[in-house]
Amino acid sequence: MQLSVVVPVYREEKSIPEFLRRLQPMLAPITADYEIIFSMDPSPDRTSEVILAHRARDPRIKLLQFSRRFGQPMATLAGMAYSRGDAVIVMDVDLQDPPELVTEMIAKWREGYEVVLPQRRQRTGEPWLKILVSAVGYRIINRIAEVQIPPNTGDFRLMSRRVVDEVVRLKETHGFLRGMVAVVGFRQCIIPFDRPARLHGQTNYNRFLGSLRIGFNGIFCFSTYALQLSTLFGFVIAGGSLLLAAIYLFYKFMGWTILWGNPTTIILISFLGGIQLISVGILGEYIGRIYEEVRGRPRFIVERSAGFEPRA
Repeated sequence: MQLSVVVPVYREEKSIPEFLRRLQPMLAPITADYEIIFSMDPSPDRTSEVILAHRARDPRIKLLQFSRRFGQPMATLAGMAYSRGDAVIVMDVDLQDPPELVTEMIAKWREGYEVVLPQRRQRTGEPWLKILVSAVGYRIINRIAEVQIPPNTGDFRLMSRRVVDEVVRLKETHGFLRGMVAVVGFRQCIIPFDRPARLHGQTNYNRFLGSLRIGFNGIFCFSTYALQLSTLFGFVIAGGSLLLAAIYLFYKFMGWTILWGNPTTIILISFLGGIQLISVGILGEYIGRIYEEVRGRPRFIVERSAGFEPRA
C-alpha cells in the first residue's frame, strides 16, 4: 500500500524535527512506501530549509511551497491534490495531533472505513474562549447545515483515495475540509483521543478570529438557514408593526391618552435598523462567497516543489 501524510506548516522550524522523530517510527511498520508532504506558505523563518535538510536524508519527505500566503485550508487541499497514497492522513505538525494514533487509524481503514476521524475528548492548553466558540459553532452548524459534522473533530483525519479525489474535485474556494468531507460522504468512524498541548510556541493564526471564520464557513457554505432566518425576522417585525399600529388606532378611537412618546419611536427605529443591518450582513456573507466562487481564481499557486514529478 501507499500512504500519504499531508502536513500544512507555517513558521514551524522548531516543531518539524520532533514531529518526524515521532511520526516516522509509526509509519515504518505499516509500509515502506509512504510520503510526508509538507505544504507551506512562504515562511519568514527556516521552515523550508529544515524540511529540505530532512529530505536530503529521506526522499520520502516532500515539500510544496506557495508563491504567497494562501492559508492553512488551501495548504491542506494542495497537499491532498499532490498526494498519491491509497490512504491520506492530514495532521498538524505541532504534535497536538498525536502520531501514535496513525496505527489505529490505518487499522480502521483496513476494516473498510473510508474516513477515520479522531475526536477530541480533552483539549489541553487551549483557551476557554476557543473551546466555547468551537462548541457553540458545532452545535449551530449541525442544527442548520445540510450535512452533519461530528463535534470536536478538526482537520486531523484519514481519508481513502477516492474520498480525497472527490474532495479535491469539489473545487470549492473556502477550504472548509470538515464540511467538504461531510458532503462527499462514504463510511466513517470516530476514534476518541485526548489532545495534548502544543509542542512549541503559539499557534500561527488568530485563535478567536480563526475559529469564527471556520464557523462562518460552516454556516454560510453549507446552509441557507441564515437567509431564511433573516426573512423570518422581517415577517415578525412587520407583524409587530401592524400590531402596534392597531393598538394606536384603538387608543385613538377610544379617546384614550397615548402615553408612549419619543422613546418608543427611537427604540423601534433602532431595533428595525439593527435587524436591517444584520440582514444586509447575512446577504453580504453569501454574496461574498458567490463572488469568490465565480472569480475562478486558483486556490493555490505552487512556487517550488521537492519530491514531485512535473505536473502537466
